[in-house]
Formats: sequence, structure tokens, C-alpha cells
Amino acid sequence: MIRSGIVDRLRAATAALPLPLIAFLALLLTAAYWLNQQVQPLTQKPDSSKRHNPDFIVDKSVTTTLDEGGGPHFVLTTEKMLHYPDDDSTSLQVIELLSFEPGQPPMRIYASHGTVLGRGDDIFLHDQVRVVRAASAIQSEMILTTQYLHVNPGASLVETDRAVTIVEGRDILHAIGMKFDNKAHVIKLLAQVKGESKNGPTRK
Repeated sequence: MIRSGIVDRLRAATAALPLPLIAFLALLLTAAYWLNQQVQPLTQKPDSSKRHNPDFIVDKSVTTTLDEGGGPHFVLTTEKMLHYPDDDSTSLQVIELLSFEPGQPPMRIYASHGTVLGRGDDIFLHDQVRVVRAASAIQSEMILTTQYLHVNPGASLVETDRAVTIVEGRDILHAIGMKFDNKAHVIKLLAQVKGESKNGPTRK
């Protein structure tokens, strides 16, 4: 029998999110907004007359933003970054984004590659997408995995039409398709929602 927790609270596809998962996805949006800000200075007016060739390439980049105390706030590592002037898009390869928010456990976002369109209104993460919130004294580690994630920082939306798995402690949630509206604090799990619980002692 599955104990109460993330699985029981999310069985209904249109259920309101439990607070830990709301905070988890809200942090993802915060990190995506920062990524948007890093790419914006590189953008320029699209030129449809050009072929889809990059106008610059950055290899093995590490970008760090510091907080007011001088510690790291966001750290973005990419294997390669390419900007395409014809559609003003930026391609990122082998992405790791580390986020440190005050009062929150660190969060890491991984993806094999991603695309940021225009001024960052749409961010698409593809292949082996993994979002990890570290454990804390009062929360278990939380992990979201999927093969595709669309993030719109301006609209505070996160969505995927692919299979998604969310793990928190012993509880595991599976679904096909997910839409998260941070402004409304509501998630919709679109199809084939099911949950399970790992064997082991209950986290205290």
C-alpha cells in the first residue's frame, strides 16, 4: 500500500500541487529566467536572408552569477553554445545549471541539449532532462526526469508532452504529459498517471 505523500496527493490529474513540489517547479522557473537573462545580451534582430549557420560558437563555457554576499547564485556550464542570427536562437549542448536560492536546497538542471528562442521567452530542453533538488533536514531529495521540457519564464509555465517521472524520497510518480502554472500553483498530469512507493524505512 502506498503511503500518503506525493503519490496520493497527485493521483488526480488536475489536483493542486503539494507545497514542496510547487516550490520545486517554481525554482526551476527561477533558474530558467536566469538562463534567459544570460542569453539575451547575445541576441540580435533576426535576418531571414541568411542561412541557418551560427555567427559565433563558445566552447566549454562556465558562467557564474554571485549573490549579494559574494557566493554563487547560479552556475551554468555548457559544452558548446551556438547563436544563429537567422532566427535569433541560441543552441546549448550538454547543459548543467546549478541554482542556489536563499532558504532552499541547491537545485541542478541537466540536459543533453537545449534551445533558447529570441529573447528567451521559450526555452526547450531535450534528451535526458533531469532536475534535482537536493535533500535538506526536512525534505527528501526530489528528482524530475523526462526527455523534453518546455519552459516559459515570462508566463511562469513548465510543460512536457512526454513521459515524466517525479521521485521524492520513497514515492515515485509517473505520467504522460505535464503542465505546471506557477502563477496559479496548479499542475495538470495529462495521462496514464500512476504512483508507487519504494520499499524501505519511512523518512522521518
